[in-house]
Amino acid sequence: MRYSCVIFDCDGTLVDKREDIAAAMNQALAFHGFPSVPVANYKSMMGRGIMNLASLALPEEARNNETVQAIAAEANRIYYEQPLIKSKPYPGIKELIAKLKTKKIKTAVLSNKPETVLRRVIDGLFPPGSFDAIQGGEFDGGRKPDPSIIWELLVTFDLSPSDAIFAGDSETDMEIARNAGCYPLGVSWGFRSRKELEAAGAASVIDNPDEIWELLGYK
Repeated sequence: MRYSCVIFDCDGTLVDKREDIAAAMNQALAFHGFPSVPVANYKSMMGRGIMNLASLALPEEARNNETVQAIAAEANRIYYEQPLIKSKPYPGIKELIAKLKTKKIKTAVLSNKPETVLRRVIDGLFPPGSFDAIQGGEFDGGRKPDPSIIWELLVTFDLSPSDAIFAGDSETDMEIARNAGCYPLGVSWGFRSRKELEAAGAASVIDNPDEIWELLGYK
């Protein structure tokens, strides 16, 4: 069928944030006297929330609740102050968004990131008006994977869940897409492998943003 809306996750789907998130976490670790983690190790650690990331970044013997919370809070503070030092859109993403606009495909960004930070990231990396909606984590109806977030968004577009593709790189993204009734599309360039995304219920997994264009039925 011909879809008329694509909803994107942000980190790991639209934007490569690994270096900025890793830098913030390593600064937080150093502030509390713990060793840093090689940036290359962060890819497999990200994508399940800041508390989980802080726990994995800490030495195993230090993973108590108080220390994890302190590291997570400090990393968040640092990241929110400087979210765009090395972040960049993944290759082909900006070109895809521009092409979607030519076909009047509705586009949205949905993230659990606080909306003030999310807008700074999107506004700093994409041309004005690239997306029809930008929705962060302060939404009253809940956070991913709560499907009401997508339903509320689609109401503003006068669309149904079956009209929309939800593209993301995590198990949570596939869960919210399935819960909402959208097409769950996994992207392999983010924080999870093809195998993990398929196990989470992805209807398909793509390796290049242009495959979304093809999925929409365009050549």
